[in-house]
Amino acid sequence: MAARVFITVARCLRPARCRSRFGALSGTRRTVSSPLSGVALRCLSSRGGNRAEGKVLETVGVLEPPREQGKYNSGQLFLHKVFGYRGVVLFPWRARLYDRDVSSSSNDSDCRKTEQSGTQGGKEVKGQTQVYYQVLVDSRDCPHIRAQTEGVTFLASHDDGRPLYAIPGLDYIAHNDVLPYTSTDRTPIHHELFDRFFTSDANQASVFAARDTLHAWQEKNHPWLELSDVHRETTENVRVTVTPFYMGMRETGNSRVYWWRYCIRLENLSIEAVQLRERHWRIFSLTGTLETVRGRGVVGREPILSKEQPAFQYSSHVSLQAASGHMWGTFRFEHVDGSQFDVRIPPFSLESTKEDKSGPRESW
Repeated sequence: MAARVFITVARCLRPARCRSRFGALSGTRRTVSSPLSGVALRCLSSRGGNRAEGKVLETVGVLEPPREQGKYNSGQLFLHKVFGYRGVVLFPWRARLYDRDVSSSSNDSDCRKTEQSGTQGGKEVKGQTQVYYQVLVDSRDCPHIRAQTEGVTFLASHDDGRPLYAIPGLDYIAHNDVLPYTSTDRTPIHHELFDRFFTSDANQASVFAARDTLHAWQEKNHPWLELSDVHRETTENVRVTVTPFYMGMRETGNSRVYWWRYCIRLENLSIEAVQLRERHWRIFSLTGTLETVRGRGVVGREPILSKEQPAFQYSSHVSLQAASGHMWGTFRFEHVDGSQFDVRIPPFSLESTKEDKSGPRESW
């Protein structure tokens, strides 16, 4: 008999005979290193009034074995390995991963993948090609995950009163974050863009093909969607991953202002809980200015990274009056005994390689 894995909004439920564990939609512990193919997935639904709080378990889909080689195509349904949400792949990107945890001497087998190297902080870091994905997040799961689901922001047009706008339910994920599954539901992902971007195969209910609107949207917004560099570093079992994006330039009077967004994921790789208390940023501009930013927590929160909820993700923005710059810094964490330690934020570049004053548009 195939093992069954129950995914609930509140926590992960599993029969004793099932040793595979999935992170719940609330972002609980992700320990799925090799999930079972053919496992039935279920999640709580509000349908049915005989169960407690009117919740019943409904089938979501069936797991597929993760791909160790190649990439997932547009329309692939998945569970996020870390945050547990349901999603669908929009399209893949190839990015250079600068992993400061990997020594340069261990790259013998990866030389063919190395595209760029640099020396940062006295340590040579090799950039290796990795596959990342732009994805849609199921709106039913958004309230329960420890990640901002409006992390993809754009500069508004010049005649718009807002400086920025965001598209809800978009995320970027690594290839290893994907736990693929299939579903016979014609609309397995609840998102306002799902039906605009995908159509189901009349002969195969579990296959979703990209519409022309998705290709057009990608082509139009390509410069502001594409990621090129990802930076990662671990300090005392806390891993920080940074992904910067260039957003564009705006002219204000006689000056130019360049904008970037950056996404940061914090992961606790140990079983001991730690809490983020402070952030310390240093921002260098090509004009020669060096700005220091200190503050409590991030985005108004001081998240606890525990065995049950080991990860937190957020996005923010930075603007410079120069076409390029650098950012680096530290996060101060606190142990359960009150002692504190600093976690390094890997240095990353802010480059404005793409120029288009018109910027992306909200319509598609």
